[in-house]
Amino acid sequence: MISFPPKLGLAMTPTPLEPLDRLSEQVGGPRIWVKRDDMTGSAISGNKVRKLEFVLAEALAGGADTLITCGGLQSNHCRATALLGARLGLKVHLILRGELEGLADGNLFLNQLAGAEISAYPRREYQKRLPELMQKWQEHYREQGHNAFLIPTGASDYIGVWGYVNCARELSEQIAEQRLSPTAIIHATGSGGTQAGLTAGVALFVPGVDVIGMAVCDDEAYFQNKVAADLRDWQQVYGVGLDTASLTVRVNDKYIGPGYAAAEPAVFAAIRRVAALEGLVLDPVYTGKAFHGMLKEIERGAYAGASDLIFVHTGGIFGLLAQRDQVF
Repeated sequence: MISFPPKLGLAMTPTPLEPLDRLSEQVGGPRIWVKRDDMTGSAISGNKVRKLEFVLAEALAGGADTLITCGGLQSNHCRATALLGARLGLKVHLILRGELEGLADGNLFLNQLAGAEISAYPRREYQKRLPELMQKWQEHYREQGHNAFLIPTGASDYIGVWGYVNCARELSEQIAEQRLSPTAIIHATGSGGTQAGLTAGVALFVPGVDVIGMAVCDDEAYFQNKVAADLRDWQQVYGVGLDTASLTVRVNDKYIGPGYAAAEPAVFAAIRRVAALEGLVLDPVYTGKAFHGMLKEIERGAYAGASDLIFVHTGGIFGLLAQRDQVF
């Protein structure tokens, strides 16, 4: 149906599709399944690895010896990029939002362990100057004789879309094997790339199933615009035979809470509940917030009559460690 571009074999796939039967029975409603993309690797885990398989193939094809990317201090994407860069023998420079204080923890600790160069900027300066900062550091490496490849937030662009188109293809085979009839595929959406890939991929490989992004930061309109833009660029660059303008981008922005990387006590309660009941570890930035939202939607009857729901676990355990003082 479509022709995939080159990718690197960096993720441990296919990841399992597992039922959460004790939780499903306790909650009532549809049977909850989890696509374990927290198991794409060990420290190099989560949804970002799927995107980076395609993005880094493009970087290497262009002769890059340096990677520059950006995100928050506890960015899962930056951690995955730092470790994959080390694995591939590439220098990694991270432009981070926030101020470095005290001992590094969570993802930031792993960035340092992987030897990444880190430039941290106060939130306001980062938000105002990010494109300028990316270009500044790219020019810095060019002057030193290096070829630096820029990767946007979350690797969420027209290249990164392929990661979750490929995941949808993988998921379609598992759905057929398990003989499931999912009403919806639900996931956390933060930079929009995973949602863009799943929206296109599910339309191609699992037609008729809703893809619902549980927003962890911006509102519904933002994600609808961002996903539509990524899909438009993807279709135009690769000439994919899919009418992306006809796709519906579904977003639930009711459970954002205080904002990005900030969670309400109910989210931490959901994290504790799922870990104790199913041995599944979620995080307060992405998956815990999205899973909590999904449970609340089930409880209010949004999926009455549905037989199966699939939750895509996009990783984030190291972000949980950085907020462990709020867990109990």
